[in-house]
Amino acid sequence: MSKLPVVAIVGRPNVGKSTLFNRLVGKKLALVDDRPGVTRDRREGDATLIGLEFRIIDTAGFEDEDPNTLPGRMRVQTQAAVDTADVALFLIDSRAGVTPLDEEIARWLRSGDTPVVMLANKAEGKAGEGGVLEAYALGFGDPVPFSAEHGEGLVELFEALRPFVERDEEEEETADEEIEEDEEGRLTGPLKLAIVGRPNAGKSTLVNRMLGEERMITGPEAGITRDSIAVDWEWTDRDGRVRPVRLIDTAGMRKRARVQDKLEKLSVADALHAVDFAEVVVLLLDATLGLEAQDLRIADKVLQEGRALIIALNKWDVADNPPALFQGVRTALDEGLAQVKGLPLITVSAATGRGVDQLIEAAFESRDAWSRRVSTGKLNRWFEKAIEKNPPPAPGGKRIKLRYLTQAKTRPPGFILFGTRVDELPESYRRYLVNGIRRELGFGAVPVRLTMRAPKNPFDT
Repeated sequence: MSKLPVVAIVGRPNVGKSTLFNRLVGKKLALVDDRPGVTRDRREGDATLIGLEFRIIDTAGFEDEDPNTLPGRMRVQTQAAVDTADVALFLIDSRAGVTPLDEEIARWLRSGDTPVVMLANKAEGKAGEGGVLEAYALGFGDPVPFSAEHGEGLVELFEALRPFVERDEEEEETADEEIEEDEEGRLTGPLKLAIVGRPNAGKSTLVNRMLGEERMITGPEAGITRDSIAVDWEWTDRDGRVRPVRLIDTAGMRKRARVQDKLEKLSVADALHAVDFAEVVVLLLDATLGLEAQDLRIADKVLQEGRALIIALNKWDVADNPPALFQGVRTALDEGLAQVKGLPLITVSAATGRGVDQLIEAAFESRDAWSRRVSTGKLNRWFEKAIEKNPPPAPGGKRIKLRYLTQAKTRPPGFILFGTRVDELPESYRRYLVNGIRRELGFGAVPVRLTMRAPKNPFDT
């Protein structure tokens, strides 16, 4: 399959790599802050530059640290990105000039086989002129004066990248054919699966286990992940079918009162945005800690957004008294999330891979239910039996007449109930109908919306 050329952005912390990434992808995907070291995992996106199309990778700031430290693990991710790229964009801060760390990065880049384009960022105005001149000494030819924040130097960057990322006409035609074939053969598209939870629940470790590589930075430190990182993956089911998945790793969500740092607030907001983007959300719990109130708050937020939800108990291989723990979590979920009893609860171990296939299989099943549409005829045959079995109440001695039910939307499934005086229908009866729809029409534990609608009275004035 033909793929877009890959461009990796590399440089020391706080030289503007994420700002450049956002500029090239045309949206604010990467978190940006004045503090160095905001980016930790490498983030990818599709970029367009004056007609050039390529895959861009934003990397963590390159630091000379022990590989066992967090900065050292971040550097390993940067090295992996450069090794797989067609060209590296080496950024320096032209206002600060060339630093010893810039020189070290330059030596590392020269030792590899990946071509390098030198980019002198923050070059707007006269303050950056000296740094642009100093960049010649790094040995990568003419540096491109640039301003990622203001968009200056885009034409010059286009000319510098063009030899490395421009495809010839034959390659473009082949790619177009493959895209058409892929679209024709893909009925539902990749499963958009977000992994959420409290800090240190093992979300990045689980994503790495699924991918079969150390794609996300992991470690004992809580809160390592900051950006929500989306990675395309293919899962092979038990029938041997290869099914596309877009995995989204997110930052840990702590109790709101504990989130004081601006950057953590941005990370949590980014995680909530990932929930909006997802079709199915896996809430990952730490089995050694059990279910906590914050887990229920996160679950409720996911359900309010109308996403299919799965609960996964991680670290099951080291849990104490597993049967009692499972039953306790099951009971607490049914009590704390009474609006969707019976949520899928799956035990996994990100460390060993136990339960991962079962989790992905449940995610595809949940998406099927989340996308299900029932014909009006079948729906109303069920509806007639439901109200015959349990007629609506008659508040004040006046009957509530329910006429018919129709499905208005999917993803999540939404229904409209037509009748007279439906505004007086008790919440308990609405829950009776919603639970029946889930249980008897194949919607499982996905969120179901039920809207009441009464015909307009022509005699009302």
